[in-house]
Amino acid sequence: MTEIDIKTYRTKLKCNFEQIEECFEDYTNDALRNLSEDGIEKYFKGASLVCMIGRGWEPVMIYLEKMPGIANSLGEPMLEIVSQSVWDMSRTPNGNSIPPFMQCLPEAARRLGSQEQMENFLEIIFDFMESTTGSIHGHHTTFASPGLPELLRQTPYLLNQLSLEGLKNWVEYGARNYNNHPERQIDYFSLQSADSRAMLQRERHGTLFMDNQRQLDMYLRSMWEDTSYFVPYSSGFDELRKPIPYYDSLGIRIPDVYDDFVSGFGMVVSGIDRYRVTIAHIAAHRRWSDVLVADNFSPFQRIAIEHLEDSRVEYLMLKEYPGLRQYLLALHPKPVEGDCDTEKESCVRHRLAMLSRSILDEDHGYTNEHILEFRKRFFDVVEKDGGSTKAMVDIGITFTTRTRLQSDQLPRIRFEKTEVDYRDDNRHMWVFIEENDEAEDYENKKQSKSDELENEGLPPRHYPEWDYNTSSFKPDWVSLYESIHPSANSADIDVILDKHAALAKLLKLILDKLKPQRFVRVRYQEEGSELDLDIAIRSLIDYKCGSQPDPRINMSHKHDGRDIAVMILLDLSASLNDVPEGSDQSILQLSQEAVSLLAWTIEQLGDKYAIAGFHSDTRHNVRYYHIKGYSEQFDDTVKGRLAAMDAGFSTRMGGAIRHAAHYLEGQTAEKKLMLILTDGEPADIDVEDAKYLISDTKKAVDELSSRGMHSYCISLDRKADDYIQDIFGAGGYTIIDHVEKLPEKLPLLFASLTS
Repeated sequence: MTEIDIKTYRTKLKCNFEQIEECFEDYTNDALRNLSEDGIEKYFKGASLVCMIGRGWEPVMIYLEKMPGIANSLGEPMLEIVSQSVWDMSRTPNGNSIPPFMQCLPEAARRLGSQEQMENFLEIIFDFMESTTGSIHGHHTTFASPGLPELLRQTPYLLNQLSLEGLKNWVEYGARNYNNHPERQIDYFSLQSADSRAMLQRERHGTLFMDNQRQLDMYLRSMWEDTSYFVPYSSGFDELRKPIPYYDSLGIRIPDVYDDFVSGFGMVVSGIDRYRVTIAHIAAHRRWSDVLVADNFSPFQRIAIEHLEDSRVEYLMLKEYPGLRQYLLALHPKPVEGDCDTEKESCVRHRLAMLSRSILDEDHGYTNEHILEFRKRFFDVVEKDGGSTKAMVDIGITFTTRTRLQSDQLPRIRFEKTEVDYRDDNRHMWVFIEENDEAEDYENKKQSKSDELENEGLPPRHYPEWDYNTSSFKPDWVSLYESIHPSANSADIDVILDKHAALAKLLKLILDKLKPQRFVRVRYQEEGSELDLDIAIRSLIDYKCGSQPDPRINMSHKHDGRDIAVMILLDLSASLNDVPEGSDQSILQLSQEAVSLLAWTIEQLGDKYAIAGFHSDTRHNVRYYHIKGYSEQFDDTVKGRLAAMDAGFSTRMGGAIRHAAHYLEGQTAEKKLMLILTDGEPADIDVEDAKYLISDTKKAVDELSSRGMHSYCISLDRKADDYIQDIFGAGGYTIIDHVEKLPEKLPLLFASLTS
């Protein structure tokens, strides 16, 4: 490197220490070998930020020396993560902990092996620092954490003894028990106290991946001729679900620790053997599995296909390495036939685990006719030429059809003895096709029925959900499935309209006053209210000249001046089946009558409107039903869907509002109104915190408002005062205490809202 190059890079570092000048060329050469051009910029920018903390040359030198290697192994984002962490630590009373923090990073990076693990490690350190940094008045931190420097000095040793989850538990124990005892805290984190060593011994367990990384890497390369990378993860940080192995373009994800496993018949599978089995299963998928389009299959079909494909690649794996069978038999659970109560719980996973076990174990002992039949079908396919992923699709779909029960829809799912923990999550098998959902182009074309409604089997739409605890969105948290509502007898709605004929007459008088009075001509009509003389004369001339005359010689008039688009969103949760006190009809029947009258009312006004319903069964299954699209008329087809309105499951309202807003926003109108009819607060069976879905629904309503749309809620819940104003704000809702008056009040309420 020339002297000019050195000076160019030297200008990027915003500090000047004599100790750094002596080694600057070596640091720069090391960075050039390990980092990209963008990484070089981040490298010197991060070093300059460390300079600015005012802690002398040592932290800067450690950063310049160690970060190129760390960034090369864990990814260049670590350059910014580490420099920002140093800066954040310098803004607290813990400046004396910065040198040991910088010194522990290289060993932490080597032991943890991935950016995700490193970020989890930094989370542990900063959570501990925050909880143990003292304050005099309770507002500003004043005293440095007594145990932090000792913890950082012991970190290399601790990471060689513990998994990241174990380190987290060890640190939290010390912080929790010695937060008010500085001297004892120092003893604990310097490993001087008996309590500290005992806790360390308790958390030290299993086979650590980093102790065996080279061995496992050679196993993958030599036995499977696979050169993929390993990316370890910790099971101690994902509170929402238990992480399981998988692979993607970045590498094979496996746990950072495996404990020895004792099977039901006494066989012990060591941690290193569990790693080998997991790696073998994933490598078999990488060699023999094909990719499928997930949109073509239901969730039940997908899980059946995944189980059969797992069994197929294991069959092929055992043909090459039959010695693995004893470990698979030990690790694969053996569900007991008849243990799952089909009256009280969903047995989908139980049946598939039985089928998977029967394929692996010749002495399975199952007598279920379906299990035996499909086990035979499986072997008929794979024993010819190894089968294919497509063949497993055919078997899986047939198995799902033949064995499906109504109870499979129950929210209580049997998981006992169904989890095969050495298998990956099969995300590599599926690809999702996203539809391009554009807003209505009023310059050129209208949205057709087929685009808007008639697309059965659409892939799920994923929506975020607001978590008020963290003040952030959970991305792609809700899976929403949309379809056309089933139909029934449209004459039932005609009976409802006849029943309320007197109310309809009153509404008509009100509606006549709401209709716009300004008329505009609509020319070139074959049938109309009067003759268009200009066109008629032109047609007569054409006729006399022997040309084909234009038959569109009439014109009509239409009202102009009212431009409203409405989305009516109906809560179809199970509570609608309740019969309110003093009524002989259920809330569902009353809602059906009210919505029918409301649809008739809007039809008379000529406004654009759509009707949709929703309910939910956990965040994974929010159902959204199209009852009437904007391009449809209030005809027998729509009436048939209204007549078939049914209630079930729960009320996850936020995702449904966001999806309905997608259609409402696509309309061209001066005013866009979403009218929400519900009988209770947002709730779902997988949410225990009552405030959680309320805050998410409020966020969805705020999003609606920010995009120029209005919302209004009609609640049939007498207890709605406790929460509804928090969601829709003052003036954004009406509570109807006497539900039996809903058919009368709803159309009148709409008329007042749009007048």
